Amino acid sequence: MLMNPASSDTDTLAIAAFAANARRPEQTGPFLSADWRAPLNGGKAQRTNSVAHAQFRRRSTEAADYRVEISSADAVSSRTAISDGIVAEVVQAAGRDKFEFRFRAPMHLLVVYEQGTRQDGDTFVEGLPRSKLRDFGRRLTLVPAGREYLEWHAPRTFARLMFVYLDPAKLQVPFNAGMTDVTFAAKLFFEDATLLGTALKLMRSLESPTPENRCYLEALGIVLAHELIRFHEGTPRAEPQLRGGLAAWQQRIVTAHIEAHLGEPVPLATLAQLARLSPCYFCRAFKLSFGMPPHRYLTSRRIEHAKGLLATRTHSVTDIGLTVGYSETSSFTAAFRKATGLTPSAYQRSLG
Repeated sequence: MLMNPASSDTDTLAIAAFAANARRPEQTGPFLSADWRAPLNGGKAQRTNSVAHAQFRRRSTEAADYRVEISSADAVSSRTAISDGIVAEVVQAAGRDKFEFRFRAPMHLLVVYEQGTRQDGDTFVEGLPRSKLRDFGRRLTLVPAGREYLEWHAPRTFARLMFVYLDPAKLQVPFNAGMTDVTFAAKLFFEDATLLGTALKLMRSLESPTPENRCYLEALGIVLAHELIRFHEGTPRAEPQLRGGLAAWQQRIVTAHIEAHLGEPVPLATLAQLARLSPCYFCRAFKLSFGMPPHRYLTSRRIEHAKGLLATRTHSVTDIGLTVGYSETSSFTAAFRKATGLTPSAYQRSLG
């Protein structure tokens, strides 16, 4: 089981460390170099990894024994033991200096990005293509036990995230009591509203941990483990006959996601996943609910947002086009004219 009522001493120390908002001088210092960019099967990077593996083998397999290495002295982190087999670490990086994360251990690692953007950077999880995603806020990354995780940032804004370490041997939750080993698949910068919501609740509860909310933290840890396993396994989707389209909660979560990502590509598969429906069924239900397909709704919301920006007269047409997801001014102008009958400049002039 995940809960361990006999861990009060450890928990008290962990809570004290969090309250002190302690820095991690033992793991700070520059190790941003070209070595980590090298292929994993050759050169200096391979030798470095071999040393790391030897160190891991000499250590015990408790979740509290492992942590992500952080290169920047500006990064502040605080760890808390949530329950037996689960440890959470909140990390904040407010400076503009580059920082790097490194991790490989016999623990699962869930990275919860609450907020942050970077001017440059690279994120790698062994077995997946690298990602240079600039705006990673409200995303998640899953690193299965034994996989390598490397990430560096040239930050553009304040970054805040959480590392959740999960002991594979102790991921036996009530609805999966017979499971002795949970095998996860690596996932990079994925989105799941349910999983993210629980993770953020845990993160915010850790901001002011007290002995009184100990049970609440443990409960959140167990729920997070539940949802992570269910997300990985894929929950069965009950797709009723089309009558009234999307349910109210589905409409809210999908439209909120679209509003938050007007300047980015919004894959149909992502929207369908948020609504917990297959893409085909989701398209039909969405059209019943909103009177138009998802892609047309997205375009209409982008144009409405652009109208508001044009009315302020504080941004150029090119900048507004980029803000609402058009990489070229010509494509933005064409879409705006098709929707309104006017070019963006003519619309702006019409406002007087």
